[in-house]
Amino acid sequence: MSRFAEPQAAGFRRLNDSIGFDWRLSPYDVDQSIAHAAMLAAQGIISDADGTELRRGLEQVQRELGDGTFPFADGDEDIHMAIERRLTEIVGRVGGRLHTARSRNDQVATDVAMFVRAHAHEAIDRIVRLGRTLADQAERHLDWPMPGYTHMQRAQPIYLSHHLLAYVWMLLRDRERFGAVVTATGRLPLGAGALAGVNFDTDRRAVAAQLGFAGVAENSVDAVSNRDFVLDYLSAAATCATHLSRLGAEIVLWSTEEYSFCEVSDAWASGSSIMPQKKNPDAAELLRAKAPRLVSNLMALHGVMHGLPLTYNKDMQEDKEPLFDSCDTLELCLDAADGMLQTIAFHRDRLAAAAGDQFLAATDVADLLVRRGLPFREAHGVVAGLVRQALEQGRLLSDLTPPELAQQSSLLDDEFYRLLQDGAWLETKVSEGGTSLARVREQLERARAALG
Repeated sequence: MSRFAEPQAAGFRRLNDSIGFDWRLSPYDVDQSIAHAAMLAAQGIISDADGTELRRGLEQVQRELGDGTFPFADGDEDIHMAIERRLTEIVGRVGGRLHTARSRNDQVATDVAMFVRAHAHEAIDRIVRLGRTLADQAERHLDWPMPGYTHMQRAQPIYLSHHLLAYVWMLLRDRERFGAVVTATGRLPLGAGALAGVNFDTDRRAVAAQLGFAGVAENSVDAVSNRDFVLDYLSAAATCATHLSRLGAEIVLWSTEEYSFCEVSDAWASGSSIMPQKKNPDAAELLRAKAPRLVSNLMALHGVMHGLPLTYNKDMQEDKEPLFDSCDTLELCLDAADGMLQTIAFHRDRLAAAAGDQFLAATDVADLLVRRGLPFREAHGVVAGLVRQALEQGRLLSDLTPPELAQQSSLLDDEFYRLLQDGAWLETKVSEGGTSLARVREQLERARAALG
């Protein structure tokens, strides 16, 4: 018997059915159902015999889903109804007892929380793996000088190791964000029913313990309304993908003939359909391009949830496709970044030549004047005058003569020339977190300890 006298329109079915994508929740739905059935039997809400039979049927469903033999049917609206239908085919009428003391509202919320928790852990594992690869590359290229940039202009020299470690700290912040996502999934929604609780003396805490939740959602209305943990995952994924996009963008630039700082391996590059000489860093380009996709998934769900009245609304079905896409895309990107960086080749001569630009030592010259008593703003002006003179005359800073230096400041002497010796200014950055070799070694040690 149904509340409705007419069958659903085919167009509505296509709009409404979610089986085409929510089948990915099936492992979590079966685990949840096994825990729920065990609790119902333990509480005397169903008999022990029925509990045993439900477990037997659910374990068969689990095997069928695992080996690809699960028989989906045309009438399956979503994965939850498909599993219950199949369970009833296996165990008969007792299958109808499984949905006692739960609603699809708290059932779906629980499945999604379990899915998010699992994929937050997947992201953490991949982030740590990529971080270790970056740390390995930093150690291999510990004392390789390169120019650091601001505004895409050469600014100050740094070590390549220092630059690569910057991404490690980004990734460690990403790991913290996904750790917060795991925490956000820690309260079990199941037991909230449709929105008001259920009419049975259930043991929600036993179910929570079996399913790995830290506790239970305190408010049944909030339990079925909450998708904050999905937003949290999407936000963490968008930020992580943005970090990967910055890494990809730099590799694209560094791979050009104009830079020639690095070359990606053939395994992570593509050719051209018309220009046989081309080797394109397409993996890095795709890392750069994927970030907006993940950001749009976050914005899409914010749009769904914005202004949505409590409690459950069908709009919330739109949480799954952005979530699934972001999980797949981020995990793929993290794996690709790791593979590409494991095999990338850096070109020491090109990096060193770019880092040897004497104008990159301008700040160090200004600091020399500061140490001799000149206020920094005045020192800045003196060095700016030296740079302008050298540029206008097509000379290096070290080509300026002592009398020419004296015209700008009497505080400049032979130490000016010693400062401009190849690489000398790299080792002046002795502050904690700076690029001097001793500090980079300290940083690398801390990064490895943080990665575990």
